[in-house]
Amino acid sequence: MPRWNVGELPEAPRVTWRTLALLIGPGLVSGGAAIGAGEWLAGPAVTARYGAAMLWLATISILGQVVYNFEISRYTLYSGEPIFTGKFRTLPGPKFWLIAYLFLDFGSVFPYAAAGAATPLVAAILGRMPDAASAEVGVSILGIGLTDQTFMRLMAYVLFLGALTPLIFGGKVYNSLKAVMTFKIVAVLGFLTIIAVLYSTPDTWSQIFSGFFKFGTIPVSTADAPTASGYATDNIFVSLWEGRGFPELDWSMVAMLAALASIAGSGGLTNTALSGYTRDQGWGMGKHVGASPSAVGGHKIALSHMGTVFHVTADSLRRWKGWLRHVGRDQLLVWMPACFVGIALPSMLSVQFLARGEEVDKWKIAVMTADGVKETVGLNWGGFFWYGVMLCGFLVLSTTMASTADGILRRWVDVFWTGSPRLQKWDANGVRKLYFFVLCGYATFGITSLTLMPKPGELLEWATNIYNYALGFSCWHALYVNMTLLPKELRPNWFNRVCLVMAGSFFLSLAVMSTLDLLGIVNSAK
Repeated sequence: MPRWNVGELPEAPRVTWRTLALLIGPGLVSGGAAIGAGEWLAGPAVTARYGAAMLWLATISILGQVVYNFEISRYTLYSGEPIFTGKFRTLPGPKFWLIAYLFLDFGSVFPYAAAGAATPLVAAILGRMPDAASAEVGVSILGIGLTDQTFMRLMAYVLFLGALTPLIFGGKVYNSLKAVMTFKIVAVLGFLTIIAVLYSTPDTWSQIFSGFFKFGTIPVSTADAPTASGYATDNIFVSLWEGRGFPELDWSMVAMLAALASIAGSGGLTNTALSGYTRDQGWGMGKHVGASPSAVGGHKIALSHMGTVFHVTADSLRRWKGWLRHVGRDQLLVWMPACFVGIALPSMLSVQFLARGEEVDKWKIAVMTADGVKETVGLNWGGFFWYGVMLCGFLVLSTTMASTADGILRRWVDVFWTGSPRLQKWDANGVRKLYFFVLCGYATFGITSLTLMPKPGELLEWATNIYNYALGFSCWHALYVNMTLLPKELRPNWFNRVCLVMAGSFFLSLAVMSTLDLLGIVNSAK
């Protein structure tokens, strides 16, 4: 890996009531991306069965990711490089980390969001729930009869390739994503807020709010059928306090619970894109490095092959603390609230409009809540709100696909751009060509995986299982990067160190439990 350049740390912007727009940065893009598949696919499956009692998993996940996001931005503020490049600078060296992260990043390449977005889109086109199991012709296109399943798969292809379009045009890729995510947040959260105000009850919001704090509540095994209040749950701490011992965990939903926790927020290695956004925004030493340009319209945007660091002096340390406060505001006032609101509003739909204890079909997971809304609203406005919920599901999942794809591309493009001796000979403007080549390779893999494993539920569970392994390990590795590559004066404090260790342990524990469930090891042991 090439040695860093040396430059001067710029002053952090002063945020006042007149300059609040300066706060709108990487947290907005990542916050918009955080309202995604976990909230729209895993959320209804969990809350329909257990109510809001399991949302405490999302709380731990989001809080852990806030610290992680802050720490990966710390590295970028110092070096101008994204955290992924920093990881390749640590021992035992780039070749080792190349192999390790190819495995850990494998969950991100599954286009489960595109597969999930196809369902509400097809439902809106047909005006009914698509039947994936039917062998009968459901729709005719150009005189060719297609089954519902074939039509959904075709739409998944179209949506997947369409989601890559913002990454090709617009000059700076970050600016294109920022525009897309701004529209998504306004449209989706605005429409769901209208439903919440008009048709939800105070009891629903009480359940959701309290669910974020019911730490230790787990699904438990029971021979009884689900009651009106849903499947049975118990609290570990209450059970131990009352002398009942450790409750017997119901493993049937462990993979989906782990999926909810892994994508509450961003999840997996998708968080690493935030440090790239920090660079592209020009925060800290990112001002000296450049940004990732799109293939079309990015001719004047360059990206340095190496990062730029600063000498620690009394003046630079003062500026450094200003940048840390700026990143902290971005995370605590933009990203974190977007994550909690983004999971609370979709949860409201399933808690309010789906029967408790309902089994959610993997194909229909993004459509069933819309049917519940339509039935509640009635004939006059039911159709309008049904299409509105379908549109929200489409926007959530399709834009998530775009941000996920960009995260994958920028992770590996940044590493190749910095670490490859051959690419180091390219002109600084040539990174857009590399970005486009990697994008084409990703598009090929995505189409293949949609063909071999088209069900969104299957893609979601397997992808998020790898997400938890990746994020858990990445928490520990990011801490190692900051403790070895940064000067002592700039390293994280003890609180952040402990939080990263605990967050890594949390995600890795979920990953192991989910693996046991998906492989059927636990069930066979019983």
